[in-house]
Amino acid sequence: MKRLTHEVQKKTVGLIVDRIMSEKNPEDRRKSLKHLSFVMEHLFGDLFEKESFEEARRLIDEDGKWFHFLDHALNTLNPNIVKTAVMDLGFESGFYGLRARNAAKAKYHCNIPWAILFDPTSACNMHCIGCWAAEYGHTLNLSFDVMDKIVTQGKELGCHFYLLTGGEPLVRKADIIRLCRKHPDCEFHAFTNGTLIDDAFCHEVTDVGNLSFSLSVEGYREVNDSRRGAGHFDKVMHAMDLLREHGIVFGTSICYTRKNIETVTSDDFLDLLIRKGAYFTWYFHYMPVGNDASPDLMPTKEQRAYMVRRVREIRSVKGGKPIFAIDFQNDGQYIDGCVAGGRNYCHINPNGDVEPCVFIHYSSANIKNQSLLECLQQPLFKEYAKGQPFNHNHLRPCPMLENPQYLAAMVKRSGAKSTDLISPESAEHLCAKCKEYAKQWQPVADTLWKEIQEKGKHDIEQKKDPLPKCG
Repeated sequence: MKRLTHEVQKKTVGLIVDRIMSEKNPEDRRKSLKHLSFVMEHLFGDLFEKESFEEARRLIDEDGKWFHFLDHALNTLNPNIVKTAVMDLGFESGFYGLRARNAAKAKYHCNIPWAILFDPTSACNMHCIGCWAAEYGHTLNLSFDVMDKIVTQGKELGCHFYLLTGGEPLVRKADIIRLCRKHPDCEFHAFTNGTLIDDAFCHEVTDVGNLSFSLSVEGYREVNDSRRGAGHFDKVMHAMDLLREHGIVFGTSICYTRKNIETVTSDDFLDLLIRKGAYFTWYFHYMPVGNDASPDLMPTKEQRAYMVRRVREIRSVKGGKPIFAIDFQNDGQYIDGCVAGGRNYCHINPNGDVEPCVFIHYSSANIKNQSLLECLQQPLFKEYAKGQPFNHNHLRPCPMLENPQYLAAMVKRSGAKSTDLISPESAEHLCAKCKEYAKQWQPVADTLWKEIQEKGKHDIEQKKDPLPKCG
């Protein structure tokens, strides 16, 4: 009966999505979008505040930035890509899967993730300076059967969203397409250097429909290629052109450091990404992970304060840019702090070690010889669950970067070991590199957090004060 209900609801939503996609008149599309919001509220209203649905309808009614953003996407993207993303990432993961994850969390007394990152391989066709993924070496792979196990067991717990990292995941693109075909009710998203994307592969992607991309780029040609190698900038620009021409959803993955922060958030750079067809941009704070990491690349406190304001300005409802910006380190206010340790996501490295975060390389569980549920119940993940949020100031969310006293203690109590196969780093050594940064950031973060609380998250999105200059 439960399965039948799921199929009937999915069919109902799918028919409305078909209608939305077929509408060419913006007003007719607006009406169909609002109809979908009422249907979703009827089916899943117990999972969300009523205000969430009302806010969605308000944005639809406004002839504003985000409605035009959505309307443009519906008119531009490949229809199979659009519908599959809506059904897999929206219906299966965001709504139906949420109910399943909540039930599993209550039943098994552990965190159940919304998304799982896993590395198909540690191999890469590039040798970027300072790449944390290189700590796993270049010869490890998750077999297709292990990747299939992750997804199959993840779906049983309500997880329908899988992010592929590496290494370079597209070294295994044949297996990735095979995985997409076997699990059409899941959305897959690859973080890639873009150099292995070609026309033939794009045809396969539009055929399966459930694969999207974040392309790594760290500025214009000179700065980007100084770290990623000569010619990479031109190759990633070409990959963007191919993805845009085929109507495939993509965005960028940008690691911001003390050296590139102004460039990668500038109007000119964002305008370039928008012209190329990017719909979103992930910003990741540089993390000093690994024995050979360079703490001096971490942004200054002034630069990070700039990022807090700048990203909110970019995605502001009024003004900003028609691209959705996400800051992994500074958007904790929207997700109640740290999301690692399975609370919203976890990471599985190419050796099969199940880690709390892509930046936290410690574990005592391996997917190759344990079930996914057993891995999520490992002691380190339970330490995360007990400690979250690690700070009630969500501009200081991480147990490593902003609260380094917590990670070392959790690793010690849990008995987790370093998963770095090349040069194992102790949690104490890692956290020691963050202590001065955390000390410097705390008073600035506390001031910003007070401002956010006083003005409300909607007001901070509309902030018109001049942005502080980078330090």
